[in-house]
Amino acid sequence: MHLDAIEIRNFYLSPRGRIVRQLLSLRIREIWPDVRGQRLVGLGHATPFLRPFKDEAERVLGFMPAQQGVIAWPAEGPLVTSLVHDACLPLPDASVERVLLIHALEGAHAPQAMLRDVWRILAPGGRVLVVVANRAGLWSRVESTPFGVGRPFSRSQIARALEDLSFTPGRIETALHVPPSTTRFVLGSARGWDRMGSRVWPGLAGVVVVEAEKRLVQPINPGKKLRVPALVPALRPNPAPAPRSQTRFSGEEGTQPVGRTCSRTTTVL
Repeated sequence: MHLDAIEIRNFYLSPRGRIVRQLLSLRIREIWPDVRGQRLVGLGHATPFLRPFKDEAERVLGFMPAQQGVIAWPAEGPLVTSLVHDACLPLPDASVERVLLIHALEGAHAPQAMLRDVWRILAPGGRVLVVVANRAGLWSRVESTPFGVGRPFSRSQIARALEDLSFTPGRIETALHVPPSTTRFVLGSARGWDRMGSRVWPGLAGVVVVEAEKRLVQPINPGKKLRVPALVPALRPNPAPAPRSQTRFSGEEGTQPVGRTCSRTTTVL
């Protein structure tokens, strides 16, 4: 399930949410210190983390899943957010260099389909940064936060999901080591708690952060097949074969579909 976009926005406007935004923004920026000249898409509810990139990247877009709803952002200047089907993104193939996923996979009806379409829109060598609730973490147990709703992941689960869809995981880290408390004591010393938690209880972190690169894999040549005609009874109906859909394959032993039929209105970059 998805939290409503209004609920997520209100969380990030709260004292606890502002601390979360600061801590996660620092980690995201540490991993992506320079996106100059690149096109970046935030998928899910990524707008709290897109502002540092807005004046640096060539283009920034914020895609919010239809189940979640959309919020106009930014308040000043042209809007960059739009409502999308999370497995049918309105962009051409290989059109962006970076995709940030946050508050996306946990509530997706079909996480594999979402990641497959992210693979499609990424340029060769493009990178995706996935931020998901940590299955073993404390934040995934607190339903009053966006991290406590939907399907959390372990490090191995999200890494395997990316590998299965022709991504090469690089950095696999945890973040948000501060306890999910609303007390002034914890919020007032959140950075100290976060530093201590990263050393003392890293497995209880709120989120798993994985950066992965789009991998291009040539389909394996199955070799020459011998076609043997089958005997068909004379009275059996012989309907015309249905037209085959055009599907591109990229990979996993030549059987992984990357493209698929969906109705999309393409955004001009």
